[in-house]
Amino acid sequence: MVGLESTKQVAKVTGADSINRTDTRFGIHATDLGILWAGGDGRLRVLFGDTYGAGWCGDGAGPEHADWRSNVLAYAGSGSLEEGLRLEEAVTREDGRAAQVLPSVPGELTVIPNSGIALGDRDFVHYMSIRQWGEPGTWQTNHAGIAVSADGARTWIRPDTAVWPNTAAFDQKFQIGAFAYAAGYVYLFGTSNGRFSDAFLARVPEAEILDTGAYEYRTANGWSGQDTAAVGVIPGPIGELSVGYNDFLGAWVALHLDEHRAAIVLRTAPELDGPWSAGTVLVSGADYPALYGGYLHPGSLGGPELHYLISQWRPYNVFHLCSRLTRSA
Repeated sequence: MVGLESTKQVAKVTGADSINRTDTRFGIHATDLGILWAGGDGRLRVLFGDTYGAGWCGDGAGPEHADWRSNVLAYAGSGSLEEGLRLEEAVTREDGRAAQVLPSVPGELTVIPNSGIALGDRDFVHYMSIRQWGEPGTWQTNHAGIAVSADGARTWIRPDTAVWPNTAAFDQKFQIGAFAYAAGYVYLFGTSNGRFSDAFLARVPEAEILDTGAYEYRTANGWSGQDTAAVGVIPGPIGELSVGYNDFLGAWVALHLDEHRAAIVLRTAPELDGPWSAGTVLVSGADYPALYGGYLHPGSLGGPELHYLISQWRPYNVFHLCSRLTRSA
C-alpha cells in the first residue's frame, strides 16, 4: 500500500516569474505538459505542449495567440531536484527562441506530445494529431503516432509505419500514450482521445517500436495482435499519464489526472498489466485549480520523494512538485 506524507511545490518551471525565466531566455511565456525522459547521452529531455511567446495575453491555447508553437523541447541540468528543475538550453530557431520540434501537416490543429523514451542513441515520442477540440477534457484526433530523433532530440521525423489511425467513432484505444520499458519490450499504455477512458496496454520488442503491425495488445485472454480486443488495465477516467518503476515501493507507479476528482493521483501495481490500485490523491484541484498533466521525473524513482511536473490552465504554465510517499505491507 502507498500513502502520502506530504506534497509541496518546489518551483515554477516556465513563465516570466519562473526559476528558468523561459520568457526572456527561450521566448516561452506560456506552455504546458513537460514530459520527461533521459536520453541515451544522459541528458534529461523536457518536452512541452502548445507554447506562446511575447504578446500572449490569456490563459489556455489557440493559434491566434502570439508566436504559437505546437511543442518545444528543452534540456534539464544535473542540479539538485530540491532546488527545482533547471533548464540549461532549448532547441531553438535562428532568432534564439524555442523552436517547434514535432512537425505539423495539413489538417492538424496542433501536434501534442504524450510520452518519451530513449533506446540506444535514438529518442522516441508518442504524439497525437489534434483534429478538433471539444468540451473541456474532450477532443478528437486524426491519429496517434511515434516520432523518432537520431540527433539528440533536436530534429524529428514521423514515420508512416508508426501510426494508429483513429476510428470513425473516435474511439481508437491508443490515441494518447505513456511508455514504459521492461525486459527488452517497450510497453505502451493508451487511452482514447480525451481524459475519460480506461488505460489499455500494448507491448512491442524494442527493435520494432516503429512498426505498429508488430505490437501486441493485452486482452482478457492474454496478448493479441488486435488493438480492438484490448481490455482496460487501469480503470478510468485517465487523463495525462506517465509510468515508471519505483524502487522504494517495489512496484510500478502510474501518475495521471483523474478528471472526476479534479486531482492528480498515483496508482501502483506489481506488474504492468496490474492489478492497479485505486488512485491516491497527490495534488488536489482545490490547491491547483484547473490542473492537469502529471509527468514523473525519472531521476526520482529510487526513493520516497517523488518529483513530477503538473500544468495549470490558468496561468497556463508548468510547476515542479514533490510528494513524499509512505509504504505499508
